[in-house]
Amino acid sequence: MAEVQDTFMTYEIYDDVITLRLVQEACKMLDVSSEVVLKLFGGYFFSFCKMSGYDTMLRTLGGNLVEFIENLDALHSYLALSYEAMNAPSFRVERLNDGRILLHYYSDRKGLYHIVPGIIEAVAKDFFDSEVTMTILNQSEEDERTGKKEHVVFHMVQKDKVSRRKKDQKLKESDEVDRKVQEDAMKKMKARYANLQMCPRKRSPWEIVRSIVMLGQGNLRNSFTPSYPNRLWIEEQAFCNAFPFHIVFDQDLVVKHTGVNIQKFVPGLQTVGIRLDEYFTIVHPEVTFNIQSIKKFINSQFVLKTRREMLPEIQQNQAILKLRGQMMWMESLNCMIYLCSPKLRSLQELEERGLHLADIAQHDTTRDLILLNQQRLAEIELSNQLERKKEELRILSRNLEIEKQKSEKLLYAMLPTHVANQLKEGKRVEAGEFKVCTILFSDVVTFTNICAACEPIQIVNMLNAMYSRFDRLTNVHGVYKVETIGDAYMVVGGVPVPTDTHAERVANFALGMRIAAREVTSPITGQPIQIRVGLHTGPVLAGVVGEKMPRYCLFGDTVNTASRMESHGVPDHIHLSPFTYSVLKNKSYEIIERGEIEVKGKGLMETYFLRKNLRMTDEEIMGLVDGEMCVYQDNPEDVTDEKKEETSETNSVQNVEMKEVANGTNNTSSPSLHPNNISSDQLIRFDITPAYDSHSDLRHPYNGLHSDNLGTKFCSIL
Repeated sequence: MAEVQDTFMTYEIYDDVITLRLVQEACKMLDVSSEVVLKLFGGYFFSFCKMSGYDTMLRTLGGNLVEFIENLDALHSYLALSYEAMNAPSFRVERLNDGRILLHYYSDRKGLYHIVPGIIEAVAKDFFDSEVTMTILNQSEEDERTGKKEHVVFHMVQKDKVSRRKKDQKLKESDEVDRKVQEDAMKKMKARYANLQMCPRKRSPWEIVRSIVMLGQGNLRNSFTPSYPNRLWIEEQAFCNAFPFHIVFDQDLVVKHTGVNIQKFVPGLQTVGIRLDEYFTIVHPEVTFNIQSIKKFINSQFVLKTRREMLPEIQQNQAILKLRGQMMWMESLNCMIYLCSPKLRSLQELEERGLHLADIAQHDTTRDLILLNQQRLAEIELSNQLERKKEELRILSRNLEIEKQKSEKLLYAMLPTHVANQLKEGKRVEAGEFKVCTILFSDVVTFTNICAACEPIQIVNMLNAMYSRFDRLTNVHGVYKVETIGDAYMVVGGVPVPTDTHAERVANFALGMRIAAREVTSPITGQPIQIRVGLHTGPVLAGVVGEKMPRYCLFGDTVNTASRMESHGVPDHIHLSPFTYSVLKNKSYEIIERGEIEVKGKGLMETYFLRKNLRMTDEEIMGLVDGEMCVYQDNPEDVTDEKKEETSETNSVQNVEMKEVANGTNNTSSPSLHPNNISSDQLIRFDITPAYDSHSDLRHPYNGLHSDNLGTKFCSIL
């Protein structure tokens, strides 16, 4: 009804106009006055503060209601350390000669003063077991503080409850009994020591007892009366060093003396006859800078700040120094002493003002406040961020639910199941760049010969048996199956869900493919079929293309290079590009060097063969082990030093043997393969067609050897 948002942030600052609009609509709905609503809100606000963890802090403000109110400004000043933008009101209690108590309320925020009776009445009832009646005597805007401020005067009448009266009566009776017991004890002690003579060098026992009683260290005194020395046993220099931040000034605001650190940061105060208001202004309470106004708010905490124009030139660029402390009037000297400390919220403010912790007196709790509040500010900022994120997610979830209902019916008709499920779960799958991923291509060796000699249904059965096993492995290792064309099978790791273990997932999947292919027999020979696998790592672009039959496709030179790794591979071997090798070389894999080969369209490349996983068994790779296993981690543990040495020795021997088979003379791979060197004209759609006739007998032109002969010769050498 008020056209106000329905959620609010804890640490966000909202305009009072929103509050007044809510109150106005509540008054219309409940048919009550705004005074009633605001008063009820005041009572609830007190309960809210208690629930928020401020219960203990509020209870310790004072022993009675008047002391509680007089210390509210000090509490607000402390909270302002954490909530810098808080605009708190100010309270002043005035005791009249006729016994009446007036509460003065000052605020920059108009129209909210009816909250005060609700808060005060709730405090009196909860903390002090009493009833308070508050009536408004005066409401005005005046210049008692700087500028036009709302000033409301309440007449406060406090009545104790009956139960409290009875309790106080019992306490009085108990005190009376204790007093009589103490008097009897005093009489007995006097009678006991009356006849004792005074020793010339020792005090009499009675004098010892009397001194103990006078110092208030025994239970024989009914009340405490302070005693003051005839003279102050501290020299002027020691006092100014012990209280480095203090100012003494007379009724004309003429500075008499100051602490050493005040002189250090405001050297102008050392001038004889200088007035305090020439170098400082009063921030809180916002009163006129004269003795009369200061005396009026003597129980308030005073905050003063320096005038920038009066500071030395070297301090002009520093932040303004603020002082916070207590004013005390010294009647005999007709002077006011201001005992203060720097007002700081964090270590950053300490540094901005050119201060150090050593500048603050060791007995001053400002040191602890700065360090503790530094942690408090960090916690508030974190809580604020979390709350904002929570609200953003709530709004996003609400909007997403509406759109989800509209598009759910169309998803499965537009996209593959995996992508459709992602959209159904609220995840947007759109064209975008994946900076790194690993792509795998595989095909069946001599597939052309098999097709020529078999019935079509036999080919379908063979491919179905093989692809069914491969499809299960995609779920085991969490890789994405892009598509199949004929005997070519393509998967990718790190797309469409980015992951740091994309290369390991695809490598393990390739090892599983090789094992699974051995379980499928050729319809011609009845022997296990052989596959050729190629891997490459690099960036790609991915997105959904098409409307009638949408497809999730990959684009880029990485796809083309991965296809080249497969077409230039060796039967029953997993061919790695140098980029995939660089990702896997420090992982738990046995990899051997193939050497330099001529890759069509890429030039000479140093390639490798993946042999096995040193950590996982075949059953684990195939996903046949019972129980859940966390195989893929962002930072997997390195292979033990012993296995590293063993693998290194094996690789060194096999590298020599491989170089006898593979050709190549250039150790530099083609620069066009590097992810940073891919140009826009190279971002082509993936091409799983080999660089030459995939069914040619000279598929691997290594010294003119037939592919099968090369594989046989290669295996015999190993």
